[in-house]
Amino acid sequence: MQPTGATVGVARVLARMRTLDATLPPRDGVAVFNRVYLQATEEVGRQIGAGGFRDAGAAAELDVRFALRYLGAVDAVTAGLRPPACWRPLFQLRCHPGVKPLQFALAGINAHIGHDLALALVDTCRALGCEPAALEADFDRVGQVLTGLEERVRERLMPGPDLLDIADPLTHLAGAWSLEAARDGAWTAARALWSLRGLPEVAEEFVQRLDAGVGLAGRILLTPLRG
Repeated sequence: MQPTGATVGVARVLARMRTLDATLPPRDGVAVFNRVYLQATEEVGRQIGAGGFRDAGAAAELDVRFALRYLGAVDAVTAGLRPPACWRPLFQLRCHPGVKPLQFALAGINAHIGHDLALALVDTCRALGCEPAALEADFDRVGQVLTGLEERVRERLMPGPDLLDIADPLTHLAGAWSLEAARDGAWTAARALWSLRGLPEVAEEFVQRLDAGVGLAGRILLTPLRG
């Protein structure tokens, strides 16, 4: 992606993700998610540069603020600090031998979509001085990119059909979580947070409970499996 005025910030977060991709052990759970998210951010960046969004500047602002939520969690752990609750299961279990790559990928997507996306959208609205409704079309476009990527991730990281059956625990876990549902939840959470912006204590409690709930779902997704 050749950086332009709208995409220079996207290029910077991509550089951070590529550095992580080059330095983390390939089997590390954070590395698994990072590779998935790197591909998604590259695709969003390409579409921003190609005019695939209604407002390229707003889409880039959202994309960067979204990415910085994940990178902030990485920086917190590197500094010996606690990341948000939604990210703790992935960082705590990143080297567990009983957790499959697909689980790591879905747990990271769960944390990032279920928690970070809503907060990034609110941050973007504040920065641009607009209502969430003004960004709905571009929000949906980003969601479409992520949904398409989730399908490819499942195809690539799920075992072959000869190794799966309906009772397989990995099949059950993978089928119990939906990116589309998480994206819809993020939109609803963002609208609720925007409505609560005049009530900071209530908004903070909402964010804490959202964080904890998404973290619980991540813990379930990372249930160690045999084999």
